[in-house]
Amino acid sequence: MAGSGGDSGFFSVMWGLWATGFGWVIATDFRGAAQRFYLLSRSSVPFGGMSRPAVGVGFFRVMAAVFALIGPVVLIGGVLELARGETGSGRLPQMPVLFIAGMGLIGAFWLWVLWRRNGLLRREWADGAGLQRGAAAVLTAALVGFVVTMALGHQIVMMSVWLIGGLAGLVLLANSRDGRDSDPADTESH
Repeated sequence: MAGSGGDSGFFSVMWGLWATGFGWVIATDFRGAAQRFYLLSRSSVPFGGMSRPAVGVGFFRVMAAVFALIGPVVLIGGVLELARGETGSGRLPQMPVLFIAGMGLIGAFWLWVLWRRNGLLRREWADGAGLQRGAAAVLTAALVGFVVTMALGHQIVMMSVWLIGGLAGLVLLANSRDGRDSDPADTESH
């Protein structure tokens, strides 16, 4: 277990970067990102969902503020852990085939949800400019790459793919299309 410090430090750095970026973008509602995240969460519920949501945009902003405050702490802890020079193997233990197959099915399902006719990535691709299309492509590749690198056992590459996919998702959330996907009365009333 002495060699696992570098891997947990690298994970802390990746998680801290993602949590900080995600937290601040959503908590401050940068360019309507909280509104879009709220709409994404409602449209991502497979096979319908609740007619009246239990939480609104404010709940997402409060939860994101927690990430925005915890993220830098975890980031600094990870950097300090890496600075101590402890390194791990960079490899995951061999995953069972059923686990990898299950992850593949889950990844395929979410790709379907994101790219279906009214899915977020399909809309971004159809309505977006180069930046939105690029972010949609990167997010798709990251979802596939995450499962593949997990199956191959490459922990550092897997976490890097996860971070890149998360950053592409933030680009999509922060690049509002002038409110065309939201009804202000729907988001303000919750």
